[in-house]
Amino acid sequence: MAEKFKKITLRKDFYKIMLVIAAINITFTFALAYAILNNSLEEINQSELQRKNDAILGALDYAVSHETITTEDIHTVLKSKILEIADVNKQDIVIYDLKGQFIISNKPNAQVEQIKIPPRYLEQIITKKNRLDIQEYDEVHETEKTSTYSIITNNFLEPIGIVYLPYFHNSDVYSQYIKKYLLQGILVIVFLGIIFYFASGYMAKKLTRSITRYTDKIQKVTLFQDDFTPLRYYNDDELGELTKAYNKMILQIQEQRERLAFNEKEKAWREMAKQVAHEVKTPLTPMRLRIQNFAQRFDPSLPDIRERVNNMANSVIGHIDTVSAVASAFSQFAQLPERKEEVFDLVQEVNNILNLYNDAPIHFHHNKPKIEIKMDKVYLHRILTNLITNARKASEDAERPIINVDIEQINKRVRITVEDFGIGIPKEMHEQIFQPSFSTKTNGMGLGLTMVKKMVEGYGGEISLQSQVGVGTKFFISLPTNI
Repeated sequence: MAEKFKKITLRKDFYKIMLVIAAINITFTFALAYAILNNSLEEINQSELQRKNDAILGALDYAVSHETITTEDIHTVLKSKILEIADVNKQDIVIYDLKGQFIISNKPNAQVEQIKIPPRYLEQIITKKNRLDIQEYDEVHETEKTSTYSIITNNFLEPIGIVYLPYFHNSDVYSQYIKKYLLQGILVIVFLGIIFYFASGYMAKKLTRSITRYTDKIQKVTLFQDDFTPLRYYNDDELGELTKAYNKMILQIQEQRERLAFNEKEKAWREMAKQVAHEVKTPLTPMRLRIQNFAQRFDPSLPDIRERVNNMANSVIGHIDTVSAVASAFSQFAQLPERKEEVFDLVQEVNNILNLYNDAPIHFHHNKPKIEIKMDKVYLHRILTNLITNARKASEDAERPIINVDIEQINKRVRITVEDFGIGIPKEMHEQIFQPSFSTKTNGMGLGLTMVKKMVEGYGGEISLQSQVGVGTKFFISLPTNI
């Protein structure tokens, strides 16, 4: 089950891509809307500032337009009006003379924050003769504010004073707008996310349904299956091309399978014939040389002629027996004897087999005093006899001609280990060790380990080896107890 969830499929990829695209679109839309809202709020602030500024300046111009007044008259003329104008517009108003000195305000003098216009601003106001807006941070109120400076004129359009309007940004109102928008935006995102989640899953499933069916079909295709069923799809689209490619592929697989089976069978017979010819030729060559040598030196008058004839006959018979053994070995390899399975004590039976090698230093170890197994005793004898014989031959010239045989039962399986400290087998030959023609000896047919592997695998077991040149070799056999 875990492997199923780990596997990444086209449907999952498509599903993820759609969700990512949806998430990007929603995020981009949300960010764009936020930027637009932020800009709109800024425009609202500017519009409110402009409205108040126009209203206040209009009221002040009206108050000073009925009389020809100068800067010195501003305090007298606007003393009663400035409070009314400030109260109506809910805005503080401060008026300075053209040199930036304080004249009058709707607030008491002690509460006026700015008694004099900063010189850097005054120069700009006089030069521009137009409204000057200064964005700055008010440390007293701890908020952003826009300081607006405008020139007022008398009825002769002569500048007589400077009006200062400190416009404080209403951060509370701004925050309420933002919070309201964020809440609505989050609700919309959650709603759209749920819709996209289910819609993406449905679309991904719909678009990949046919591909999934093709995948199931292709996964079932093996080189050795008997039935290849072509797919049917009649639309002329991408899946139609895939169907044609699949049907073409299974036809090619059928042809390759037949060709491979023929080649493998031919190769097997070729290798077998080559091996048989080699094994038969090996004893025939010395036999021919012996007979030719005997014929050249044959003399009936020699006193030991009978003994020489007997020796030559025995030699020929020995070589004939070797040829017969070759034929028997290949016959046994082609067809193993019928198994006669029985339950017996593996420890006792292996001990009986090892007793046949009294002349060899064999150490026998087992993790339990009695291990029951169900198999053919003859098979067990042939397996162990072959491995022990190979171990003895490999250890003939070793400093430690010791052979270790270990049996270990783990749950329902038995592990048999045969270890020698002989010449070892090169690593590049490990894969060839169980092939029919392989042998590390100078004589023999090279079929022993092949037969061992065939018998072990016939019982659902496994055989492997570890070997190092000059150190030794270990063969590991794992068999089920079948009990």
